Amino acid sequence: MNSTLIISVIICYFLLLYLISYLTGKDDSNSVFFKAGKNSKWYVVAFGMVGASLSGVTFISVPGWIEGSQFSYLQVVLGYFVGYVIVCYVLLPVYYRLNVTSIYEFLNLRFGRPAHLTGAFYFFISRLLGASFRLFLVAIVLQKFVFDNWSIPFPVTVGISISLIWIYTYKGGINTIVWTDTLQTFFMILAVLISIILILNSVELSLSEYIVSDEFKKYNKIFFVEDINQRNHFLKSFIGGIFVTICMTGLDQDMMQKNLTCKSIDDAQKNMLSFSVVLVIVTTLFMFLGALLFTYKSENLISIPTMNDKIRTDLLFPEIALNSELGLFLGVSFLLGLIAAAYSSADSALTSLTTSFCVDFLGMKEDQIKNKRTRKNVHILMSFLLLVTIILFKYTLSNNVIDSLLTVASYTYGPLLGLFSFGLFTKRKLNGNMIYLVVILAPIFTYLINISPTLFAYLNHEIILGCKLKTWICASDYAIQNFYIFGYELLPINGLITLIGLYFISKK
Repeated sequence: MNSTLIISVIICYFLLLYLISYLTGKDDSNSVFFKAGKNSKWYVVAFGMVGASLSGVTFISVPGWIEGSQFSYLQVVLGYFVGYVIVCYVLLPVYYRLNVTSIYEFLNLRFGRPAHLTGAFYFFISRLLGASFRLFLVAIVLQKFVFDNWSIPFPVTVGISISLIWIYTYKGGINTIVWTDTLQTFFMILAVLISIILILNSVELSLSEYIVSDEFKKYNKIFFVEDINQRNHFLKSFIGGIFVTICMTGLDQDMMQKNLTCKSIDDAQKNMLSFSVVLVIVTTLFMFLGALLFTYKSENLISIPTMNDKIRTDLLFPEIALNSELGLFLGVSFLLGLIAAAYSSADSALTSLTTSFCVDFLGMKEDQIKNKRTRKNVHILMSFLLLVTIILFKYTLSNNVIDSLLTVASYTYGPLLGLFSFGLFTKRKLNGNMIYLVVILAPIFTYLINISPTLFAYLNHEIILGCKLKTWICASDYAIQNFYIFGYELLPINGLITLIGLYFISKK
């Protein structure tokens, strides 16, 4: 698939988004930008949230992760479902009762300004990194398969991507996002279904035949319960998934902002429950697609692409879709799905970052002309921050993107989990500025806990191995084989450390 055709598909897609933006952005007031006038249909929000939750990370990274992890990610996804139920019945009623624009206003009402700023800061860091992870994926695909052919540097590729998002979100904000996410979810699901059908036809197997085949059995193990020390053990993944959802959805302004556009708490809860069921189904489809991709790769002797001399399994799906002999139809559907998946999360992240900065840090309340101008300037600033962060990722990120995203979440969302839990389940008051100390130390202690097996192996190399461990990597490899390795349970551990710290600085 040549570069000109790829660019043509992208242009047509964005023209459609701009049409939606024009229709939904006629009222560019702050109330519409932040909360869509609280007039969104719950089923529209629910369908759109599927695309925003899955994003380009799921679209590319989950299928590329299958060879190394099999279907173990489904253990995390099942935990997600339980987490959504908790968000639905514990957190949503609180936000609607308080009628907040930013969910971190709860912390202000409960503990005061220091807690409010702390919550907003950790969201800001979490969402900035999370959105950058997601947009990074689509940027490296466009770079490898389009812009490298035209000798256009990576920073320009990223700048173009973010500029396109800024153009269709700067007026309508969340009101536009609700509708563009719906379109993007449709294209994403359509792309994965078309990919599955075409690859099954290529390997000359029906769906039922492939499910019982030896090839599928190489990748279809879901539950890992043999060794609790391993990172992908079921309990660690399932419990981690619950808390990842509570934090990355229930305590995240990006995801909650869409829910807060519904007319009532009943509509918001119907949205959350229906969305959670669909999300589990669609994520399973992506894992099944991953197994098919590796089967097709083996049969056709396709090499996994590299970038910066590193093997990138994230690029296997685009390599097969754009450069194999499966036809133009697959290439076009993949492009639409990729762009839809990546931008459905990036556009809402840009909007939520703007909302949080305006409401939480600048204290924006009234919908005045001055405030509207400030909001638009902040929107530009957030776009620039995304640009810089994504460019940095190109030179620092080496792991699979979905794994990196969830690992970072363990550190940045832990303080949020501790703060909200303390506010919801205790009646104690907090000592203002001491909050800052607790939320800084908690992630540091969590990191030390995470590296403790490797640190122990490194410091005791002569006793353990009878020979010197000369590198940290060697110690890490030994720790993985012999000690308990922390996984996504680091997130609740981080939250618990925060909770304990808050208790010690609190008073009745």
